[in-house]
Amino acid sequence: MDKPWYRKLFSRTPVPLVKSTQSSADEGDAEAQFALGIKFGAGEGASQDFPQAARWYRKAADQNHHLAQFNLGMMHALGQGMPQDDAIAASWMRRAADGGDVGAQFNLGMRCHRASISGPKAEIAESRIEAYKWLHLAAAQGYLDSEACCERVTVDMTPADVTEGNHRAAVFTAGRTGGTLHTGELN
Repeated sequence: MDKPWYRKLFSRTPVPLVKSTQSSADEGDAEAQFALGIKFGAGEGASQDFPQAARWYRKAADQNHHLAQFNLGMMHALGQGMPQDDAIAASWMRRAADGGDVGAQFNLGMRCHRASISGPKAEIAESRIEAYKWLHLAAAQGYLDSEACCERVTVDMTPADVTEGNHRAAVFTAGRTGGTLHTGELN
């Protein structure tokens, strides 16, 4: 004889509502991969494993997870879990900044600012304009200290350089939002 409907309902084996982070990451879920990167990178003692953190950040970063790109860039810059490599760090920072990650935009702006101070003379003006652009974008999103840093960069810029930096920031913003150009300066 068949079980009554209510016994069938309550006798089923419960199905887990949430997959484990590990299984989701193994299946290619970028958010889960990022979470494992955090777990291994921020762990204490034996649970901290920078090579594992970098491995999971890389998987998420390859799927355009911008915060994973930023974290991977920082790991390359600091030599955490891999040899220190500033060129690779800058590449990941650029990808994250282009994707809209405000921390990466600030970091890239500061990198450009340092290059404008100690870089080749022929590239100083370009580095300042790029520093201004990235710091201006970070400031517009309220990122800590970015407005003050942006103002410091302008001290050595010409009015034409500031105008160009504003234009680049506006083009970047319009490209991300599909909106019209706005070339207002930082107040």
